[in-house]
Amino acid sequence: MLVAAAVCPCPPLLVPGVAAGAAPELDAARAACTDALGVLAAARPGRLVVVGPVESRGPETDPETYPEGARGSFRGFGVDLDVRLGQGDEGLSPELGDEGSSAEQRLPYSLAVAAWLLERTGWSDAPVEGLGVGDRLARERCARIGRDLATRAERVALLVMGDASACRTLKAPGYLDERAAPFDAEVARALGTADMAALTTLDTGLAGELKASGRAPWQILAGAAEGADLGGSLLYEDAPYGVGYIVATWS
Repeated sequence: MLVAAAVCPCPPLLVPGVAAGAAPELDAARAACTDALGVLAAARPGRLVVVGPVESRGPETDPETYPEGARGSFRGFGVDLDVRLGQGDEGLSPELGDEGSSAEQRLPYSLAVAAWLLERTGWSDAPVEGLGVGDRLARERCARIGRDLATRAERVALLVMGDASACRTLKAPGYLDERAAPFDAEVARALGTADMAALTTLDTGLAGELKASGRAPWQILAGAAEGADLGGSLLYEDAPYGVGYIVATWS
């Protein structure tokens, strides 16, 4: 059963070494992420599953599983920094399935950012597993994945990574789109109030056009939270660099 969730953005710029001189601009976001992970720890989960977006090869791309101990790197950004998901290096537990998985898999950047956040806060409260989901995954399948994750242990927590729109300003990665601000506002409201119905019915086409990488992970969260009676709290919402970043907790 899902007992808590934290929603965090996943730009590599959250890592100060990647952001370099611009690092202070995201200090508030980092602090909110730290607070969100504290909510997860306080829930005393028996398992933490980190869910993050990966680039799809198609609408039915299978989720990619990553075991505790899987490694990631920010060397592609010119930073000599490696991270590891969780504390151990054992294979993925059989409940999530380990077909095609090994600790040698390289974490996608969304999960590498999550691993950095967990290392930064000294996470040791529960075993950690990773799940990378395609940004084109259908909403119905997202809900099924979420429901399945919630049954993996008696007390499950989710760390849900993903950004809102990337079209908030002229200099944003997706240029300015007038639909971006209202889309982000509704997502922030839904995440801040644990509105599962609103997340489940997010317009997948619009989310794709606005380059909102968090859409599929958020819909997995909505599926996992069915019947859990969790309340939401919005900790942070802003759009530095024209990209919507949201931090929220469900508990």
